[in-house]
Amino acid sequence: MKIQAEEIRKVAHLARLELSEKESQQLTGDMNNVLGYIDKLAELETENVEPTSHAVPATNAFREDICRDFFSAEEGLSNAPDSEDGSFKVPKVIE
Repeated sequence: MKIQAEEIRKVAHLARLELSEKESQQLTGDMNNVLGYIDKLAELETENVEPTSHAVPATNAFREDICRDFFSAEEGLSNAPDSEDGSFKVPKVIE
């Protein structure tokens, strides 16, 4: 599959991008190179290869939950510039 410069210009127009002729030609070549790489990958024999979502078998390493005491709501609010009815009070940002 090959992409023509006209297709690049059409997509650029839809994306509201202004491309010079040089940029259009450059992108056409770049896209055709990418499509060539994809065509190469399609040639690979993958019949006996198991599908995988990751190249290495990495798993998440979670730590054990530890229960501990934290500061009270009053202590937390003592650091706030302003509070009201046990909550942080912040400036209004939406009308």
